[in-house]
Amino acid sequence: MGLLSLVFGWPVAPLRGVIRLGELIQEQVEREMRDPTVVRHRLEEIEASRAAGLISEEEEALQMREVLQGMMGGFGPVEGR
Repeated sequence: MGLLSLVFGWPVAPLRGVIRLGELIQEQVEREMRDPTVVRHRLEEIEASRAAGLISEEEEALQMREVLQGMMGGFGPVEGR
């Protein structure tokens, strides 16, 4: 059985590697989105953009909601939406 698995599994090995790489990248992105330091830094950037007049109050609120929703994993609505 091991020889058959090797013979038939070998051609799809690169595909399995690409799928696993995609899974690892997704896991890393999700970890970073939930990291309190990264979230705090992003919220501070949004506040600084608003203070500098680069974005409107509505854009600030929208971006903050998106950051907070990403931190919560995108489950359910963020309060105030």
